[in-house]
Amino acid sequence: MNNIIELKNIVKSYNFKKRITVLNKVNFSFKAGKVYSLMGPSGSGKSTLLNLLSLIDIPNSGFLKISNSTIDYSDKTFNDKLRAKKIGIIYQDNNLLSDFTAMENVYLARLSLEENKYKALIDTKKLLKILKLSSRANHLASELSGGEMQRVAIARALINSPDIILADEPTGSLDHKNAKEVFKILLKLKKKNRLIIFATHNRFFANMADCKIELISGKIRKITNAKIK
Repeated sequence: MNNIIELKNIVKSYNFKKRITVLNKVNFSFKAGKVYSLMGPSGSGKSTLLNLLSLIDIPNSGFLKISNSTIDYSDKTFNDKLRAKKIGIIYQDNNLLSDFTAMENVYLARLSLEENKYKALIDTKKLLKILKLSSRANHLASELSGGEMQRVAIARALINSPDIILADEPTGSLDHKNAKEVFKILLKLKKKNRLIIFATHNRFFANMADCKIELISGKIRKITNAKIK
């Protein structure tokens, strides 16, 4: 099975009143066709790691490979295109445009790669139907429930058929019933050539992954193989 993401000696630190190292020489290879969960206490580096993998942030040192290509952080245009094409991101607070409809939130993401507006619209409608959002497609994001907003966020992440899905506490703001529903959808996205990585504080959901990674003080302390239930 191919490594779709490789991390080599990744270090990330921030300067506040003093220098704080959030990730300390992290080495790991993520394989296509697998689901990984990231666990660890607040401040352990989970969100920082996902930001680096999504090319939103830049490490202080070390190397990141995506699909066998070493990332050149000076080439922002290329990296933005790579993110749009290969990476789907699901945020804890969904990051939807509140004054736009559910359909518009997903459609605009599709237009970043699809120049044919009609095809982009058809693709959006199909995906919203799959996620049982057709009846809410023309409602503003601000009019949706928490569970519905996260399903729209999943649709937006999926609309360009990415090879990599990254989710940072995707159910952190949901009750247990809606959280279980969102995770059922997330785990169904597993495909032979797709990688899914999610961060969570919930051990029940973390154990549903193929592999559970525990981060403590910026280092990978434990890797546990699990089986999706």
